[in-house]
Amino acid sequence: MTIQVSTRQLQKWHEECEYRQRLRSVPKHESPAEQKKRIERARADYAYFVETYFCDTARCACGKFQIQAANYLKQNPNTRAVFEWARGHAKSTHLGVFIPLWLKIQVPSPNREGLSRSINTVVVVSKSQDAAIKLLSDLQEQLAYNELYIRDFGEQVKAGSWTEGEFVTQDDTFFIALGRGQSPRGLKHKGNRPDYIVIDDIDDDEMARNPRRVNEIAEWCLTALLGTMAMGRGRFVLVGNRIAKTSVLTHIAARPHFYHTIVNALDKHGKPTWAENYTADEIRELRETMGERNFQKEYMNNPMTEGAVFSQKNIRYGKMLPPKEYRQLICYTDPSFKNSNTADFKATMLVGKTPEGQFHLLKAYADQTSVSNMIAWHYAIMDYIEGRVPVLYYMEANFMQDLMLDEFRQVGNTLGNHVPILGDSRKKPDKFARIEAMQPLFERNLVVFNEKEKDTPGMQVLVEQLLLFERGSRAHDDAPDALESAIWMLSQRSRQSNARYVIGTRANRRF
Repeated sequence: MTIQVSTRQLQKWHEECEYRQRLRSVPKHESPAEQKKRIERARADYAYFVETYFCDTARCACGKFQIQAANYLKQNPNTRAVFEWARGHAKSTHLGVFIPLWLKIQVPSPNREGLSRSINTVVVVSKSQDAAIKLLSDLQEQLAYNELYIRDFGEQVKAGSWTEGEFVTQDDTFFIALGRGQSPRGLKHKGNRPDYIVIDDIDDDEMARNPRRVNEIAEWCLTALLGTMAMGRGRFVLVGNRIAKTSVLTHIAARPHFYHTIVNALDKHGKPTWAENYTADEIRELRETMGERNFQKEYMNNPMTEGAVFSQKNIRYGKMLPPKEYRQLICYTDPSFKNSNTADFKATMLVGKTPEGQFHLLKAYADQTSVSNMIAWHYAIMDYIEGRVPVLYYMEANFMQDLMLDEFRQVGNTLGNHVPILGDSRKKPDKFARIEAMQPLFERNLVVFNEKEKDTPGMQVLVEQLLLFERGSRAHDDAPDALESAIWMLSQRSRQSNARYVIGTRANRRF
């Protein structure tokens, strides 16, 4: 299984290898004892192994999750595992290059047949053979050009057995690259069946849209590919991120007896999981740039279907009426208590009901922000209305804690103008059912957003959360929740104001 490459491509590859080689310095005037100490520590300490031998590739310290993955695979020679890691978290580099090279240098352990090496036959699998060869070439380059690795663990290149996509090292460790769906049956080297199979990013967006094709490849992984191992002996590893609800990774991760870890860009506290490499600010900027749906898919292993309940075609923008022409104006706030990136969004919506029965969203604020900023939204709304008409300000009663009310009071005392906020004590039914119940209003064009506010951050967050809204989703829904509450209260007040009561004596009639 070889691939033809141009002379220019080969030259470029060799130049890159030589550049990396210069970065990996071999200690001069080193004693045998110092070298032995380094080797022993490298075999025991994965983080030290990476920073010592791959300083040119690993530009920052290992994350805790990468070290845990390496130690798990070292300690479990017979395992089936799924490493579901976010993009940009070096899953291909660690699971496809560093960890196999680390396992390769471990001291063979004794068994009934003598000494057993940690790995003998390594298979790298990806969506195509070209992609698999590219992954394998990264590992091959380290074996051929990493001077310090070679100094400590011996010459690796074996003449006559060193080709693109398939090669054998001096100690007879066999490496091969396979594309998705290629036949691996009968694959072995000198009687050794594959004992380290790494399936890397086997999913793609096009295939994920075809459930039949996804099932075919998942079955190929679990039958033809897994079957090349000696009754499952060895390490069978799938790495990738969850790009769709229907994917090979999703299918295999649900199988029994698979060790499964999930690593998102942000942990449950909203902090960068790989803090050694990424800052919270750059993750937040990327999140805002690419949009919540794309960020959840690529970096939080949370693919979502856009328009599952609310569709883009039903998001309508239009001109707002002068405030005095609305039958009623309600400003509704749904706050949260935390400011972290995983906390709920604070959301404030100013909604008016027209004489014709439409609901106009005049102002929308939504952000993962502080209570102080949330209070500032209310004063911005008061400035917008300019006291021309009364506005009813509501907040969920269970959020109106003394601490939050104190902040409203302190700001009001400072400005000499208090927000007359009231508590909404409604016993709300299921959130999904409440928000979903708004959908017919959107279909009938009874909800109109302020066209002048279309590009404001709050309005964009609301639209994004509406489009991503679906049952079981982990996407935020606080802005739609605040909008629903405002619309519900306007509807209730309209019913009450439309009622007519007549008090008097009933006239006597004969029939």
